[in-house]
Amino acid sequence: MKKYGLLGFPLKHTMSPPIHQRLFELDGVNDFTYELMEYETLGDNVENLLALDGFNITIPHKVNIIEHIDELADSAERYHSVNCVANKDGRHIGYNTDCDGFLRSIEASGGSLSGKVLQCGCGGVGRMIAIECVRAGADLTISVPEGFEDKVEPVREYAAKNGYNNNITMVHPDEISGKFDTLINASPVGMFPKVDACPVTEEIIKNSGFVFDVIYNPEKTKLLQIAEESGIPCCGGMAMLVWQAAAAHEIWLGARYENVRIQSIISDMHKVMEQQF
Repeated sequence: MKKYGLLGFPLKHTMSPPIHQRLFELDGVNDFTYELMEYETLGDNVENLLALDGFNITIPHKVNIIEHIDELADSAERYHSVNCVANKDGRHIGYNTDCDGFLRSIEASGGSLSGKVLQCGCGGVGRMIAIECVRAGADLTISVPEGFEDKVEPVREYAAKNGYNNNITMVHPDEISGKFDTLINASPVGMFPKVDACPVTEEIIKNSGFVFDVIYNPEKTKLLQIAEESGIPCCGGMAMLVWQAAAAHEIWLGARYENVRIQSIISDMHKVMEQQF
């Protein structure tokens, strides 16, 4: 029997079990367990984790798990953050599949990170998204509220250290203007229960060629609603959640997935979310 799980605290509203259940079904793996390991601290629980065939990690353990594993893949090294561990014959390798989930969501939805990109928010997952935009060659504008300007510095530092010459501009929300090829919301603005909030004006949305929102609850944020009504291609955060899980299965089992199958899971997970929340 293959044994997998999710490490984190708390895990009350996690979508991981139903997503991985569906992926294991696509993999043709019937003899498996996917356990929730709700550990506030790692402590003596590390031995249980390392005995698994693989596991996912969420807050607050994405960094402190690093000292307990043997190797970091490039993605995990880049962000000093691990959300997936594979047990390769007793050697434990850490990955960051959040970046895979983001990139493959954009690709599957017909979006692009080349050209002019406006990103709202740059904390947590937003830092990863901004750096992936830099790596893709984007002309990047990052909008952060007053008092959060320092959130942009790690992105600029990464670009300078690694030889990227992208134009990286920092603005406050009320200073946003112009047209953008891609608009990304990497902030919590619009998340349940404040579903009427939107990170940018309707004018900015309509001046964008593609819209991506990291939020998956609600399924269609105010941002995505306006984009759809304006005929602008867009993608919500559930796609990123499912694709990053799919990337974990590719690491664990060597699986490969057709976009149409993943889109079916994304749709089903929205229904599961409505039932759970």
